[in-house]
Amino acid sequence: MLWHVKRHAPLEACGLLAGKGERVEKVIPVRNQEQSAARFVMDPYEQLDAFRWIDDHALELLGIFHSHPAGPETASATDVEEAAYEVVHVIWSRMGSNWKARGFWIENGRTLEVPLSIMEQ
Repeated sequence: MLWHVKRHAPLEACGLLAGKGERVEKVIPVRNQEQSAARFVMDPYEQLDAFRWIDDHALELLGIFHSHPAGPETASATDVEEAAYEVVHVIWSRMGSNWKARGFWIENGRTLEVPLSIMEQ
């Protein structure tokens, strides 16, 4: 995830997280169709390919990630309004040259921060 968000800054980057239970086994980057520093819309073809890959590998969609290169480090009003899947939303934000990830459960217009345990490979 971090490699993908750094590579696309100052634009927002996005993707899907697949795995089983609470363990992510695959990070799937998806092109931000908007090519915007303040908004993301996943490319529908790449998103569909990612969903197929997840199904083909008997995994589940566990999360969606995207970056806020210029902040905020929480879910924006647009993120809350457009959340379409009941999964953890990981938001990467940047403070200077440092990136930080926070997880949010978004449901019925509300957000709840959830703890993340991120391991580098």
